[in-house]
Amino acid sequence: MGDNSSARKNKKKKPKFSIVFKSVLGIVSLLIVFSVIVSVIGFKSFTDALLEQYSEGAFLTAKTAVMELDFDKMEEYAQSGGTTPDYQAALQSMEKLCNSSGATFIYVIRPDLTDYRHITFLFSTINEKSNYSRYEFGYVRETTNEEYMEKYRRLYEGVSDHELVIRDQGYIETDPHITAMVPVTDSRGKITAILCVQRQMDQLVVVRNSYIRRVVLAMAALMLLVIVGQVFYLHHVFLRPVRKITEEASRFSHENDLPDKKLGQTVRTRDEIGLLAGSIDRMEERIVRYVEDLTKATAEKERFAAELELATRIQTSMLPNIFPPFPEKKEIDLYASMDPAKEVGGDFYDFFFVDDDHLCLVIADVSGKGVPAALFMMSSKIILADYAKMGKSPAEILTAANQNICAGSHENMFVTVWLGILELSTGRLTAANAGHEYPALLQPEGSFELFKDRHGLVLGGFSGIRYREYTLDLKPGSRLFVYTDGVPEATDQDGQLFGTDRMLEALNRKPDASPQELLQEVRNAVDAFVRDAEQFDDLTMLCIEYRGTDREGQDDCQ
Repeated sequence: MGDNSSARKNKKKKPKFSIVFKSVLGIVSLLIVFSVIVSVIGFKSFTDALLEQYSEGAFLTAKTAVMELDFDKMEEYAQSGGTTPDYQAALQSMEKLCNSSGATFIYVIRPDLTDYRHITFLFSTINEKSNYSRYEFGYVRETTNEEYMEKYRRLYEGVSDHELVIRDQGYIETDPHITAMVPVTDSRGKITAILCVQRQMDQLVVVRNSYIRRVVLAMAALMLLVIVGQVFYLHHVFLRPVRKITEEASRFSHENDLPDKKLGQTVRTRDEIGLLAGSIDRMEERIVRYVEDLTKATAEKERFAAELELATRIQTSMLPNIFPPFPEKKEIDLYASMDPAKEVGGDFYDFFFVDDDHLCLVIADVSGKGVPAALFMMSSKIILADYAKMGKSPAEILTAANQNICAGSHENMFVTVWLGILELSTGRLTAANAGHEYPALLQPEGSFELFKDRHGLVLGGFSGIRYREYTLDLKPGSRLFVYTDGVPEATDQDGQLFGTDRMLEALNRKPDASPQELLQEVRNAVDAFVRDAEQFDDLTMLCIEYRGTDREGQDDCQ
């Protein structure tokens, strides 16, 4: 009986030893992997930080050289043969900069622009502490490799305003180094050469190798300490804290709220287990805080979406959208559109009769986005309409509206406006412009051209401004096209603007088309230009065709 009992006790002890032994091996293995990962990340971050400092220093030296030298004389330097007093003075200035900045080389080159496979040295300086020799004036050599060729090309063609080359692997003629390159531009903006600053990476390599040695030694020492101490440590303090940590992790995964008592207050060890407990406490706090922040962010996003939707409804509900708007008026054909951007702005258009013979036309662009812009647009539209219906002239309307807006605006918002009043019986258009885009005008048998009217200040800028007006005589068949800046400032994926030239080209494809067709031509041209680029501003357009009072004359014109 005694032997069997002893055997059973021995069998029970073996699993405990196995668990501790496996735990030691597992923790040591994980620690090794973790240390390697942290070391690699730290090594890369450390190297990148040093390299960034080297790069910044090199580019700072390059900028200093560009500021000190007179590069309008680059052609004179190139023809000097390296012997003129001006050339020698410039060379000495570069040599002083090279020695004072710690750069290895500072040189100015001109690449062969046909294929960039050769470079010619105009200036070459060498740090007096280095063991290298400088290139003589006019020395021609092959470009080092394809990377250099591509960077020379990018600098000379204006694709980039600075380039950096890092050479620390393979055969390198001048040991590991970095080269910062900037274009040399004369006062006319012409690129005449490339200035290069080269810095050796001796210090970086020394510090980096020292870092590697320290990391390896620290890891080796740590492994030795862990292997010696882990058996005792795990046997006495591992199983119980790990069980508590496991229970807390399981509880949190189901309840997702903070415990009454933190793990750090229960597991009071000053080792990895204690750190793990503290990390789990911080993780739980961050997860709870993240969920709270995510909930707030979701609510804010929904509120913002609702605000944009409300702004869009406000914007569209205020604009006339029944076409033709005045079917009984045979003297005119009118069409307008407003395509809102992703962020709601404050563009608007309006048209209404002041009396039976006078039609008021308005197009405007409010600064800002969202509901404030939509509300400001609504108030501006009402103010302009009220003054127009009082029988005022365009200049008087803008003057009175500006005074009213300046007195009531507290958000530093403003609005650009083009406003015209067309006398149907004569075709005379009286208009005024408050900082808005130039209208485009087509007279019979002609083409659309920008009418560069006189601009006044935007409404809401300063009180007391008086605006001026002008007149245009529209003939049967004349067409007037007005728009907001969303049309010429539509941008493609390369950052290029659509511009008024492309707008006029689109209008003149079918100059005799109806106003609705003309607006569609412009919209199609804008869409084809921007393609998949995001629309950041409203596209608002209005076009009116004046047919005159004689219907036969209109038919002949068409």
